[in-house]
Amino acid sequence: MDMIRPDTGPEGPSPAESDSMPRICNFRSCLSACLAFAAALALMALVTIQPAFAQANFDRPGNDYLRTPMPSGDPAVCALQCERDRRCRAWSFNYPAVSDESAVCWLKNAVPPRVESTCCVSGVRGAGVVEPRNSAFEVETDRQGGDYRNLEVGADPRGETCKAACDADNKCRAWTYARPGYLGKSARCFLKDHVKPPRRKPGFISGVVR
Repeated sequence: MDMIRPDTGPEGPSPAESDSMPRICNFRSCLSACLAFAAALALMALVTIQPAFAQANFDRPGNDYLRTPMPSGDPAVCALQCERDRRCRAWSFNYPAVSDESAVCWLKNAVPPRVESTCCVSGVRGAGVVEPRNSAFEVETDRQGGDYRNLEVGADPRGETCKAACDADNKCRAWTYARPGYLGKSARCFLKDHVKPPRRKPGFISGVVR
């Protein structure tokens, strides 16, 4: 003989219990939908947020409060100096010039508008330094060794004069350009008959042509 609970009849749960079940199901459905919507919003935020990067060949004149020589000649050191100073909102790194024996880092207490200039790399607080590399130009990169000729060339923010010299010489397989102030007052171009491994070196631009 089947046992029947006092609050239920032979046909199933009581009317009160039956009314509560759709409510529970509806609550669970709403909770699942809300969680799915929140996850979708979070995913969209991750996709749309773009990281901030420093801008090569741009200056941000004005609002300077600290000038620091940079013997390393490395823009990343300037960016790190800004990151460690709570007053700093933006920074500009100046490559060595004829009037300066070393590079200079300027920290700024505001974010001035950027101005195109081959003298500098600039960024806002928290911006990482981008070092572009492609099949033709490897920025902040040296390929040490394999030199058969080096020559003085004009200042060139991209190293195109050095690349052109290598392109014109069938013996040349790779090249490295040193900005003014890194190996002397003038820019230097090193032509190479061997392709050496690349290594990061501020102030240098390299490339492989054949």
